[in-house]
Amino acid sequence: MNPNEIPVGIVGLGLMGCSIVTCLLIAGHPVAAVAPIPADLDHAERRIREHLQNAWQNGIIDNEPEYYLRKLIITEDYSVLYPCKLVNECTIENVDIKNAVYQKIEKEIAPDALLTSNTSAIPISQLQKLTLHPSRFLGLHWTEPAHTTRFLEIICGDDTDIQNGEYLYELSHLWGKEPILVRKDIAGFITNRLMYAMYREAISLVENGYATIEDVDRSCRNNAGYFMTLVGVFRWMDLTGVPAYHTVMKNLLPTLNNSTEVPELIDKVVREGGKGVLNSHGFYEYEPGEAEVWEETFKEFTYDIRELALKYPADIVKRRLAEKRQVESSGDEET
Repeated sequence: MNPNEIPVGIVGLGLMGCSIVTCLLIAGHPVAAVAPIPADLDHAERRIREHLQNAWQNGIIDNEPEYYLRKLIITEDYSVLYPCKLVNECTIENVDIKNAVYQKIEKEIAPDALLTSNTSAIPISQLQKLTLHPSRFLGLHWTEPAHTTRFLEIICGDDTDIQNGEYLYELSHLWGKEPILVRKDIAGFITNRLMYAMYREAISLVENGYATIEDVDRSCRNNAGYFMTLVGVFRWMDLTGVPAYHTVMKNLLPTLNNSTEVPELIDKVVREGGKGVLNSHGFYEYEPGEAEVWEETFKEFTYDIRELALKYPADIVKRRLAEKRQVESSGDEET
C-alpha cells in the first residue's frame, strides 16, 4: 500500500474533519476536502495549516506545512471526489444530513470506492442502508486530534464486506494508528460503550454526594490515567491479579448505576446552554481566558503523551522478549 497512490476524500471540515485531513496528508495521501456548508471554507485551511505547523514544531513531520498542503484541495465541489479510493464523511450526527451527503458523494465516486462515516452514535448498519452499495460502507471512528492519537475504530455494518474492513485495518497502520476492527455492528461501537459506562457512574457518584466533580476527575487521572496508555483493562487485571477483581465484582457490580435516563447533572448543563470550554460553561466554572488556556494545554499534552505512547507500542513486550531470547541464545552459543 502506497498512500501517495491512494487519493482520499473528506466531506465535512469541522474540528474533526480538519484533523483527519491533517492525519491523511501526513501519511502521504492526496486529499480532496469538501465543505458541505460554506462556513467550513472560512476556517478549514487555517486549522489544517496550524495542525501541520504544530506537528512540524513537535517533530512529528520532517517538512514545513507547504510540503503537505500541495496535496490538498479544499472546495464545495463534490466532483473532486471522482478519483478517490476512499471517502470519509464527517458531518454532524443527523441521519437526514448524512443521507443527503451520501447521495452527493455517490454521484461522483466509483462503485468500488470505499465510503465511510465518522459517526460515533448512529449504527453503521442503519447508515449503509441509505447508500447504493452497502457492502463498501463502513464506519471510521476517529478521536480528536486525529493526527496525534493512535486511536481508530473500523466498524463493519450488517452488510459490509469484511474484506473492506480488513483492507482499512491494514491501511490505517500507515496513518500511525493502532486500529480496532469491529466485525459486528453494535451501538456505540467498542470505545464509546466502555467510556459511557464510566461517564454514567462518574455522574452518579457526584449526583448522590459521594464525591465532587474535581475528586472524580482526580480519581481518573491518578488511577486509570497511569496505566491506560500502556495497557487496557484486561492486561491490567492480568498484571494486578485476576482473582482480586473476581472477588470485588461479586459485591460491587450490583451497586453500580444502571439507569437508562440521561442524568440531571449533564441535562442541566445542556439546558443552560453549556458547551464546556467552547463557551466557558460546562461542569466547571471558567474564569475569563481560562477555557482558552485549557485548550492550549490539552493541545500540548496530546504531543507529550504521543511521544511517551510511541515508546510503548502494543507489541513492546514481544519485542523485548525476542531481544532477551536473542541475547540468551548468543550467550549459550559462546558457552
